[in-house]
Amino acid sequence: MESSLAQSLPDLLVVGLELMLLGMGTVFVFLTLLVAATRTMSRLVRRLEGDPIDAAATAEEIAAIASALELHRRRAA
Repeated sequence: MESSLAQSLPDLLVVGLELMLLGMGTVFVFLTLLVAATRTMSRLVRRLEGDPIDAAATAEEIAAIASALELHRRRAA
């Protein structure tokens, strides 16, 4: 009985190492594909987004925002 265990132990180690390498390889490939997909989507979004809109607000917009904030603060208090 002991001799069969001694003979199968190296075989089990080899099978374990093969399984470990297969699992690590699968995870590596999946993560590599995930990074590539994320980068591709990021580039696509940047290309489709176009030029940023002018962020300067007019005096009328600033007054409307200030008025809305004041109204909100009064209702919240």
